[in-house]
Amino acid sequence: MGKRKRLMAESLKEAKKVTAVAKLNDIPTSPRKMRLVADTIRGVEVNHALDLLKFSKREASIRLEKVLRSAIANWEAKNPDKSKELDNGNVIVKTIMVGEGRTIKRIRPCPQGRAGRIRKRSNHVTIILDVKPTAVEK
Repeated sequence: MGKRKRLMAESLKEAKKVTAVAKLNDIPTSPRKMRLVADTIRGVEVNHALDLLKFSKREASIRLEKVLRSAIANWEAKNPDKSKELDNGNVIVKTIMVGEGRTIKRIRPCPQGRAGRIRKRSNHVTIILDVKPTAVEK
């Protein structure tokens, strides 16, 4: 049993060497708005994803572009010998996760002496880059 776990741990270690991760926490945009932009670049090649974000009108795309550039830099640092993969278009956005961050609560006056709640939401974004899987021919 111990040998199997060791082999599994080694295979996970090898997989982590190829993938690159970048996170950005407490972005002052609601998670729903961020997910709309994140869905456009999920599974897309990295250079094409940068173009999509650059020419998007949504404000969330500016911050997502920042995280994606960080992930690309992390990938280049982890894989200095595979720089051609990036130029050839083999690096893709494998996973992009948008989670809910902290919510700041504010109060706004309402009619008849009441108070209305304003929720200023934030989110956390995680991007994982990986090399495009090659098709195995039989």
